[in-house]
Amino acid sequence: MENKQTVDVIIPVYKPDNKLSKLINRLMRQTVRPNHIYVIETIDDGFSTSVELLSGSEEFMTVLSVKKEDFDHGRTRNYGALHSEADYMLFMTQDAVPTGMHLIENLLVPFAEPNVAISYARQIADKGAGVLEELTRTFNYPPGDRIKSVMDLDHLGIKTYFSSNVCALYKKEYFDKMGGFVNRTIFNEDMIMSAKLIHAGYMVAYASSAKVIHSHKYTYMQQFRRNFDLGVSQKQYHEFFENVLSESEGIKMVKQTIGILLKRGKGYLIPEYIVHSAFKFLGYRLGKHYEVLPEKYRVWCSMNQEYWQEEV
Repeated sequence: MENKQTVDVIIPVYKPDNKLSKLINRLMRQTVRPNHIYVIETIDDGFSTSVELLSGSEEFMTVLSVKKEDFDHGRTRNYGALHSEADYMLFMTQDAVPTGMHLIENLLVPFAEPNVAISYARQIADKGAGVLEELTRTFNYPPGDRIKSVMDLDHLGIKTYFSSNVCALYKKEYFDKMGGFVNRTIFNEDMIMSAKLIHAGYMVAYASSAKVIHSHKYTYMQQFRRNFDLGVSQKQYHEFFENVLSESEGIKMVKQTIGILLKRGKGYLIPEYIVHSAFKFLGYRLGKHYEVLPEKYRVWCSMNQEYWQEEV
């Protein structure tokens, strides 16, 4: 497919496995081929695994590096964006693998609407992820496209801002107008940017026909810590998040998931799911009140512990 507008891909990585090679291979076989791929590797042992994994790809790819202590979800991605001169930038994670060859083509479609600033993909759970992860992905990434604007805040609440840098295409002109991602954030740089754009009059598109395989099998404590960081980010950027409905989405997901489990005859998974949800909720609530926690407990609760070390 001929495309006059250019797309660069930016992928932060840390100790990648073979999914990164699969991702790069699929990207280079897209109907809309990337102009260039920037891999930003976080290094904490002086050895670059990305260079080894991606050897022979130097013609269309640049490997940049940052020290582990300098990594930040926003600042590191901005570092990659500084190198791009493309019309669009596709931010991805190292473990997201396109399901087919039309990912970039399908992500570009919503930009026919001039005010669309972000187009993000649908995430499909990996085969071995389990039923609970499958249902979580289906809730957050259902079939059916949607374009969201500030007019949706009253009925969609925090879902209006929802976007994911697991696989999201940004119009660089609008990205630059916003000054890029926030340069320091524990987590959630994608939704913070989405909120900024929406309040500036732009729109965020969900392109459900653009699909990547991406899922996690978090333990209870990993999910607790992830949601703690989510709560921290929402507290720190309260100007966007404090006046929109948030926790009601979680309740809605729990009710819907339990209903589906019962219909599928998998009610035996409900206790596990309730405990899992309780850990998520507790982590989120503690994160929203992180300021009252002693410093050592903030570090213990967090998935991104280096963030707090920098605070000190």
